[in-house]
Amino acid sequence: MGIKKIIKISFIVMTLVIFIIAIINTVVLYQIKENDITKQTISNLVLMQEKMNELLKDTTNIKSIEELEVKKTDFQKFELEFEEIEKTFLNSKKDDFIDKFIPDVHNDSLIASNLDFLFKNEKEIEKAFDIVYDLQKEKIRLLNNFEKDYPIENEQRKNLESKINLIENYELYQVFSSIQYYSKETLYQYKDLKRLNVWLEKIKQLKNTLQIQEVDDYLLIVNKVGMYVVDIQNIEEKELNLRKKILNIINLNKEYSFQIENKIQELSTKFINFTYSSILFLLLLVIVSIIILGYKVYRNIGMSVDEIEQKIDNGLSEIKDLNEEIENTQREVVFTMGSIGETRSKETGNHVKRVAEYSRLFAIYSGLSNEEADLLKQASPMHDIGKVAIPDAILNKPGSFTQNEREIMNTHALLGYEMLKHSNRPILKAAAIVAKEHHEKWDGTGYPNALKGEDIHIYGRITAIADVFDALGSDRCYKKAWDDEKIFNLFKEERGIHFDPKLVDIFFEHIDEFKKIREDLKDKF
Repeated sequence: MGIKKIIKISFIVMTLVIFIIAIINTVVLYQIKENDITKQTISNLVLMQEKMNELLKDTTNIKSIEELEVKKTDFQKFELEFEEIEKTFLNSKKDDFIDKFIPDVHNDSLIASNLDFLFKNEKEIEKAFDIVYDLQKEKIRLLNNFEKDYPIENEQRKNLESKINLIENYELYQVFSSIQYYSKETLYQYKDLKRLNVWLEKIKQLKNTLQIQEVDDYLLIVNKVGMYVVDIQNIEEKELNLRKKILNIINLNKEYSFQIENKIQELSTKFINFTYSSILFLLLLVIVSIIILGYKVYRNIGMSVDEIEQKIDNGLSEIKDLNEEIENTQREVVFTMGSIGETRSKETGNHVKRVAEYSRLFAIYSGLSNEEADLLKQASPMHDIGKVAIPDAILNKPGSFTQNEREIMNTHALLGYEMLKHSNRPILKAAAIVAKEHHEKWDGTGYPNALKGEDIHIYGRITAIADVFDALGSDRCYKKAWDDEKIFNLFKEERGIHFDPKLVDIFFEHIDEFKKIREDLKDKF
């Protein structure tokens, strides 16, 4: 086989490999995005059910039919919104082109069954609200009747008391005292049928002794008022039981959501690890092809000088084009692995977005040009790219690191630098600086090279303070988010120690702009 044909075949093979790598990169990003959308949709469903539960609880405290109707309208809006989210989610479960090659997370048995539970539980909440609505409507009617008739009962009781006082009969005094006692027991304390019956019996006992029309009238009004109170109490007990039932459903839904998110994370990790291995294998194949091509060229060195020079020129042109393709592919791989790095350490996509925006703001106020500020904004999200090489057991450890674990963790700065340093592209050169120097400290106690003061590149100093500000204000697997006052106090303490004092001053001078970025790009759970 001639050298020309060998070069042609080699070029076709390497172009095909590069094309496959580009496809794999696209699939990785697509799958990560689809999994994030799935998790966000599930969180929205659970949040909507919590809102419906709050509305159900509020409904039990409504005092008028008008307010009750407003609550019903609000609940129906939440109900429709939930159904829209559910409809959108179910439509997204339809197989697309990518699903022909990669199984969709929706098809996992645990995820599918838990989603079914979420949808069924929403129907239970709807049924519970309908019941509470009817109960509360009846309760309002009873309360209105009670408020109308209770003054009559109170007035008649006082009239009876006046008549009994005129008679001056000790036995009547005793019976009437019991009537007063059980009226309070029934209306204000126990509110049950048992006390109401005792109250009515005492009135009947009074009637046997004092046979006047006022006692008959009082017996009738007490029976009405007492039954209002008993019925209201029964309704409140039913509503309480319903609220407890729905609260249990909400708690179950949170558990289902947690299981789904963990399963998606597990599937994503397996998929990313497989993809990463595939990319490395294909890159190795390209390198081997280049070596074989070089060997074949060396073996055909005996051809004429003019022919060799011509073929070399042609080959170099093809190799140059190929190298440009490889560099472009490597840039895509770096960005892809940056996303993978954030996913592995369980950081949200918004973390790197916030760090990017903070870094640009610091750069502008530090006097850098807009072009350089934009370059830093693009490069800073890759500050922790080296974490892709850190074991999961250390990267996502919830507690404190041992000395050995800390040393392993600290290697991510140099690992990231080694990944990026070979490129001549400005964004990757800037990213290499950021990856290497964002853990250096102003007083020289940082790592990996213990640089001090302005010996630390301005990119590293800016990314350091931007990363710490966002990390302290965010929940991590090993800590809860700090409040602002605690973060601000730390920045004041670390001025000139950990951080460039000028950057700390810039932060406090423009603190509202930094807080606005954080608010605009806050994480949504």
